[in-house]
Amino acid sequence: MAIAKYVDEANTQLTRLKPQLILLGFILFPVVIILLQGDLGSGVVFVAFVIVFYREGLSPWLLLVGIYIVTISVLTLLVPHIYLIIGTLSGALILIGLVRRTVKKIMLVVLMTLGTLVLIEGFNLFVEKMLKPHQQNRIKALFDPNVDPLGIGWNVTQSKIAIGSGGLWGKGFLHGSQTKYGFVPEQSTDFIFCTIGEEHGWIGALLVIGIFLGLISRILYIAERQRLRFARVYGYSVASILFFHFMINIGMTIGLMPVIGIPLPFISYGGSSLWSFSIMLFVLLKFDAERKNYHSRQQVTSLD
Repeated sequence: MAIAKYVDEANTQLTRLKPQLILLGFILFPVVIILLQGDLGSGVVFVAFVIVFYREGLSPWLLLVGIYIVTISVLTLLVPHIYLIIGTLSGALILIGLVRRTVKKIMLVVLMTLGTLVLIEGFNLFVEKMLKPHQQNRIKALFDPNVDPLGIGWNVTQSKIAIGSGGLWGKGFLHGSQTKYGFVPEQSTDFIFCTIGEEHGWIGALLVIGIFLGLISRILYIAERQRLRFARVYGYSVASILFFHFMINIGMTIGLMPVIGIPLPFISYGGSSLWSFSIMLFVLLKFDAERKNYHSRQQVTSLD
């Protein structure tokens, strides 16, 4: 709501540097507090606001830079550093050879190369020095679950076995062997989707995914028909947070995302999670119910 209030200000344009830095501060403040508690998963959720900022005018170039940073970070985990450094330098030489050589373009390529090298070394330092051992193990298990199937890869391996064993229609309610006999840990919270997949099969899993996509699409529709920019930004924020939880939670149960421990909205066990998501939706529904009584800043200005 604080982000929505700031973005709603009359002169807030996300194409300018100052508003971008202020919004970054809005995000970093709670993230730092959460990370001090050691809860990396909840901190990562704030990445979802990138979708909101992009909708409100954030430059697509910044989005591409973010994708580039994520790609290099992932490659740092998969490829030996010496190969990445050689590849980066080789790519820089090729770019200089292909583009029309001017001082400005050469300096741009040099800066990009230096930034990439700093990112490679910086991300490696972050993983080794900042992440806790169990968090490092989760990253290793993401790229190679068989590295330690009885240890760090146990959760994801058993989860995929449970989902796969459900087949098309599933084994039936409370008849899943992997979940019933406790092979899958945290099956009522973080790994609840594998319970759905085993007991209700591909059809049940597809139904749950369809319901979530339908809910998120409806929230976006409600957000777009708001007269107030504040309400629209708030609606997009709700949709982004739900989508991020949905994507990460299901992705980690099938081995596509790292295990960071965030719930599946409205399904995972936990009262605080249920209350939080419900309150976000109720506030949005109240905005929508009263939308005809609100006036945008442009309408107020024209009436004046």
